Amino acid sequence: MKPLSNYLITVDETGAALGVEENGACHQGEGILHSAFLVMIFDHKNRLMQAKRSRHKKLWPHFWDGTVAGHFYPEESREASLKKRVFEETGLACVAPKFLFGFFYQARYKNIGIEKEICHVFAADHVRTEGISLNPNEVSECRFFEIAELERKIEAEALAFTPWFLMAFRRGRDNGVF
Repeated sequence: MKPLSNYLITVDETGAALGVEENGACHQGEGILHSAFLVMIFDHKNRLMQAKRSRHKKLWPHFWDGTVAGHFYPEESREASLKKRVFEETGLACVAPKFLFGFFYQARYKNIGIEKEICHVFAADHVRTEGISLNPNEVSECRFFEIAELERKIEAEALAFTPWFLMAFRRGRDNGVF
């Protein structure tokens, strides 16, 4: 059997788990609905840490995202998945991120693949960001923005951001979450 990281948790429209499927199959053709997450890390100045997706990413390479985007894996708790991916991608340790909201989205990237996910958005506040160590297979660079500054950046350059980040950011902003 392949490693658990090659399998994603498939879900129904309500987010209830249905089973598991290979990662590649979930992102081909019309896609298979699966569970994913986006972690937004805020530093001690309440600035959002954004990550630019690596050139090695199959879908949306070189696009700006939240801090960490990933998938929940079978036989791993949500908290373990979140903490593990944050550390793997950024080298940062954070306490259990707080769940903010979830939403469905579907987006196709060129003729290469598709995202079809229930995206669970989490926030980790006051994270110590000294010692950032970006994993070049996942992230090419990072930057920090105050929310108002990021809003202006998005207005000017919306096509530079992943579709799921834009949806999450706008929903969080509109609902006063950040």
